[in-house]
This record gives sequence, structure tokens and C-alpha cells, in this order.
Amino acid sequence: MSEKLTQDEPLNHVKAFAFKNPKLSIDERVSDLLSQMTLEEKVAQMLCVWGEKQNILCDTEGILKFDNLRSAFKNGIGQIARLSDTCGGRSPLEMADLANSLQKFLVEETRLGIPVIFHEECLHGLAGKAATSYPQPIGLASTFNPSLIEEVFSSIAEEVRTRGAHQALTPVLDVCRDPRWGRVEETFGEDPYLISKLGIALLKGLQGDGDYANKKNIIATLKHFAAHGQPESGSNCGPANFSLRVLLDVYLFPFKEAIQKGNAVSIMASYNEIDGVPSHANKWLLRDILRDQWGFDGYVVSDYYAITELNYRKETIGHSVAKDKKEAALLALLAGVNIEFPDPDCYPHLISLVEEGRIEESMLDELTRPLLKFKFELGLFEDPYVDPKLIQNGERLEKDRQIALQSAQETITLLKNENNLLPLKLDSEKTIAVIGPNADRILLGGYSGKPKFYTSVLQGIKEQFSLGNNGSEEIKNILYSEGCKLTVDGSWDLDEIKLPDPEENKKMIKEAVQTAKKADIVILALGDNEQTSREAWNLDHMGDRTCLELFGMQNQLVEAVVAAGKPVIAVLINGRPISINYIKKNVPAILECWYLGQETGKAIADVIFGNYNPGGKLPISIPRSSGHIPCHYNYKPTARRGYLFDDITPLYPFGFGLSYTTFSISEPKIEKKVIRTNESTKVSVEVKNNGDKQGDEVVQMYIRDLVSSVTRPVKELKGFKKISLKPGETKKVYLDILPEHLSFTDINNKYVVEPGEFEIMIGNSSRDEDLKKIMLQVI
Repeated sequence: MSEKLTQDEPLNHVKAFAFKNPKLSIDERVSDLLSQMTLEEKVAQMLCVWGEKQNILCDTEGILKFDNLRSAFKNGIGQIARLSDTCGGRSPLEMADLANSLQKFLVEETRLGIPVIFHEECLHGLAGKAATSYPQPIGLASTFNPSLIEEVFSSIAEEVRTRGAHQALTPVLDVCRDPRWGRVEETFGEDPYLISKLGIALLKGLQGDGDYANKKNIIATLKHFAAHGQPESGSNCGPANFSLRVLLDVYLFPFKEAIQKGNAVSIMASYNEIDGVPSHANKWLLRDILRDQWGFDGYVVSDYYAITELNYRKETIGHSVAKDKKEAALLALLAGVNIEFPDPDCYPHLISLVEEGRIEESMLDELTRPLLKFKFELGLFEDPYVDPKLIQNGERLEKDRQIALQSAQETITLLKNENNLLPLKLDSEKTIAVIGPNADRILLGGYSGKPKFYTSVLQGIKEQFSLGNNGSEEIKNILYSEGCKLTVDGSWDLDEIKLPDPEENKKMIKEAVQTAKKADIVILALGDNEQTSREAWNLDHMGDRTCLELFGMQNQLVEAVVAAGKPVIAVLINGRPISINYIKKNVPAILECWYLGQETGKAIADVIFGNYNPGGKLPISIPRSSGHIPCHYNYKPTARRGYLFDDITPLYPFGFGLSYTTFSISEPKIEKKVIRTNESTKVSVEVKNNGDKQGDEVVQMYIRDLVSSVTRPVKELKGFKKISLKPGETKKVYLDILPEHLSFTDINNKYVVEPGEFEIMIGNSSRDEDLKKIMLQVI
């Protein structure tokens, strides 16, 4: 091992040291590098810069300010957040050039030449300029298609890496059981099993086989750890007051699966508290469970400003478990948070905590080691740069459009189709009215970039007719009326929300009725927008809701248009479930679209006119009202006794979705009816397409442990398979039943399979009437 460098030695002397030798193992290189680092350099690796970028990195013209860099980054820096939003937003080439310039500075002008990791928001595509925008995760979950999820995020990874970034702050693996929460759209829904399977597929897409040096893959970040998806009162960051068993079997399950089967590298602690302990100060969560029990050897990142909130942050209040920022840094360090995001606020105090003898420097070594390890894994010490010539953004955007369109098409879920109103014939003799606040607006949801392409519902319908009219631009039989406004302009990240004038909305509704009367059929585009349901990140930036009804005056609009007497198709564009009681009863056709990304209009038009047969399934139950929350399907036996004067079932259940064709599923057959607790079996069914259109069906397997040492849900999804069938075609589907599908945390807090009877249910939704049953005996 080489002697430790001193601050006044020449920088090129670094090249002689062992950590620069690629022939050594990464562990050897990390150990050598740590032995060379000063206390200040170690702490610098545990810091990130985001909000201070404008002051530190470059001027308004985008020119780097090297004097500022030499001062701010004299000891290096662990990560820099979101180069894509620097100086008002960077084009792909500008982002790559900036990444290269910053890496060059850090490698050549800091003492040890440690490169930096750049992280980006990639919830459903890179949240940057001219990046492909895919459906929000709640929509992607509707596809029930892990291979498609992998393909989507493989494309995202390559796009991000070519621009110079290395880590994505995704996936969100929160189990969501409260649709009042404004962040529902960011999740894969309410079911732990579905979330885990899609999460593993997403990880495979982003991280590939872990060969990050190939410059095609990036590090994924699991979030938000843990139990963030059912906050108290539906209010973002609210406490998670759940039993240990529910935590382990429901909320922690997708994270465990992603770590042990998906090889996740990074995980983000959550803002909320569990049993009175905020996650960023929770040793049991971040050390005992995550590292000791699950074997996680990656690194934990803080959520933005969350370490500060262990003390107090005026924008969001705080937990008040630390008296000041230094105490907050101490708690987070002891819990095992490796790096503070997004700006240096609390962790700079780690230096004085060591100097005061309150913590050992070896504790910094422990938490800095994985941060350095993955910089070596990424190949940054050998080549930290990207080649801007490889970006080829125009070609990439065209190539990824097809993936974006397919994912949008597979997202769309048909909830109702009375008298087979859909699909419509592309009949130039008929007049169609496209009405509603979401008919001609860019709707992408939160954490979105600025895609080059976007088609609204109105544009998509017009384009279909234009193609039908041999490209004629004059389309006289498509009428449009906004109907009403939800909010006045604005965007997802704008704090203030301006509501429209009710009197003006009443006039617009009257105009919409007149438009409807001129048409043969009406397409109503309704739902939410990026302001009416979103992440509530500050006290002056709210996003959670108490009401699940259509926002604003949309119900009045629907009632007035329905009264016009024309056939109506409701197209819902939203990020969370909406209680559409009136629409379900009075509108003959309903499409749940969630947020579909850049190909919104094209995908919706393809479904409406039958170019694509919808096959989406609901990844979250739709309640009848906010009073029906929680309404997840996998409830305990005593949880749905009933309500006085109301139905207790959901408006639409988890796993539900219709098609333009019909399918029949045979009685299930089981390979072995009796197995031991450590054995497996499989169940099979035959699925037939009974209609005259090709279509997709998702065969779903639910399991119930009939008698157990602790109460168990009435059913749990434990297998699914999406298949495509031609008219009249029959396919046999096999689903494995493994010990892990029968396991749970028992009365002794052991994760085991208990002997007994298990009810195996196979069908195309979670509703009892859609399921066929067979028994399995475990001895």
C-alpha cells in the first residue's frame, strides 16, 4: 500500500497509487483510496449539490465558473443532481458537454481526482429536454407486462447514460393504499407482488447485468424506504402506523425482492416515520433489516432535505428528533445514510463530529466505501467521459416512439363498453365532438421532461381522420369544446394554483352542450391535471386531496352533455383513482388511461377506432368514495363486513379490465394436489378467445391460506401471465406455485409456509365472480 499523499504534493503524483490500477480488485482499490483520503475528502463524497448549482457551476450563459468550482469542490464531491435542469434546462448535447467538463475538472484539479456521479429523475423517462416520455408508473403497471417495463427502462438507461448521468432516482416501490395521496401516479399500485415483479423488471432494464462500465446501464434507486404509500390521512409524508407483520409482508416485501432478486444498488430512505422513528434516523430499518437481514451492500441516499427535517425545515416543518442540523447529521449517520441529498446542509457537520470525538472516522469509512465502490463499478476512474457524438438524439427519439406508443396502448384499460359502443368505425359521414378540459392539453404528470413529441386527445382523433381522408388537412366533422377548466394554466411545479371563474365555467358547459348536440357521438376527456393531484413537497405546494370525485365542475359538464342525448365515451386522464359513480351509471363506454406520456392522443385514438384492442388491468382498486378508503382487494377477513346504506365493494376492483373480445378460462388443474412445505407445484388453465378480434388477456392467480396462526388476507396475487390470442384461439397457461408464494410472517415472526389447505383462484380480475377455484394441501 502506498504512503498517504499530502495536500501540497503535485496532482499527477496520484497516478502512481494503487487505486488507479485497474488490474487490482475493486475492493483493493477502494481500500487504497480510503487510506489516502483526508477527513474532509471523505465527507465530500457524502455530499451532493443541486440547488446551489447556479451559484457554483456556471453563469447564465452556461460558462463554467472555475474559481467557484475550485472553492466549492476543493475536496471533491460525491454527486451532482440533475445536470438536465442546470441554467434553465440543458439539451442532450449541452448536458453531455457539461458532464464532461465537470468530470475533467474533478479528475484533473482535485487532489485525488475522484470523479463524480450525476443523478437524474427518471420516473417515466428522463425528466429533461427532448427526452422520450412514457406512461406514468401507475399506467405502466396496468400493462401487467414485465418484459415491456424492462424494455422501456433499458431505453431510458441508455438515453440517460449517453448524456453523462449515472444514477436514476427510480423506481418507486411504495405499496399505495390511499388514493387521496397525490403521489399515486408514481407507484405501481396497491399489490406487493405485482410491484415486486415490475420493480425487478425495471431494475433489469436500468442496471442490466450490472456491467455499468459498458456505458449503457445506470444505477437504480429504490424508493421510498419504507411504508410511504399509505400515509396517515392520505397526507404526503404522514406517519406509517402499521404493525410489524404488515410492514414485513406488505410494505417491505417489494424492496426485499428488488434487493435480493433484482440486485438493487441504491435505496432512498423515506420522509415518513415508522413507530415514531423517522426513516432517516431508523437503525432498525436501515441497518438491521436492510443490511444485516437482507444483505444489502449498496448505499442509502437521503430524500431531498430529509436529514434537515430530522430537526426542522420551515418549508415542511420537521420531526423534531434532532435539536439542530449537527444532531440531525449524527442521527442519519448512525442509522446508515451514506450520502445527503440534494445539497450540503447537515453532513458538513460530520467533520466537527469526528474532531469532537463524538463519532469515529472509521464510521465515515464504512459509509463512504460503497459510494466509492460504485464509482469504480461504473468505470469512472478509467473513463469518466461520454462521447456527445453517440447521442444521435433525433434517431433515438424516433426509435423510442414505438416503445412509448406500445406502452401507452397497453396501459389503456376498458372499464365499460355497453352494447359494444367501442370501437368506433372511422366514418367520415359522422360528426364527433371532442369535449373536456383534458381534450387538448399536454398531460404528462409529475417528474416529467419536455418531450419533442406530444399528441393530445383532440390531435390524435384528428390525425386518425386525416389518415382516413387520404391526408386531407380539412376535417370538418371533428368538433371541439373545452367544456370547463380545472385550473388556470399552471404546471406541476408551480406552487400557486389558480382556480377558474365558476361563472365562466358555466358558460363553457353551455357551449359544450351545443357542440354535443351537433355531433353524432361525444368523446369526453376528463380527469385530473398536474396541479389537481401531485406531490405535496412544501407547505405552499399541496397535492393531496380529501375528495375522490371529479375535480371542479366536471360532473356538471358530464351531466349536461349526457342530457344532450348523444352516445358518450368517457376518456379519463389522471394520476390517481377517481370515484366516477355518475359516469359508471350513465356513460356507456369508459376508458381509464392514467397519464400515457407523449403518445397520449395517438394511443387513445388507436383504441377508440379499433386499431388496438385494449387489454389493460387496474393495478389499484377504484373506491366508490373517499369514505371507502382503504379499499384494496387483499384485505383481512374481518375488514369488509359492510356499510349502512352503502355498498362496500369497490367501484372497480384490482385486476379488472375489459376487451373488445371475450375470453373464457377453463377450470384450473393442479399438477400435484398435495405438497410438502418446501415443495412446489403448478396450476394450469386453458384460455380461449371467443370473439372475432385479437386481444390480450392477463391470467391472474390468487392464493388464500384458509387456516393460519395469524390472520391472512382473503386473497393475494401470487402469479400472472399476459397472453395474446387470435380469434378462436386457445392457449394453455401454466403458473408456478412456489414455497415463497405460500409464505408469510407467522405467530413467531418467522417467514414460513404453514401446513394446511390453500385455496388457489384463477381468473381475469380479483373479483370473486371472475375467479375459479381449486384446493392445494400442504403437509
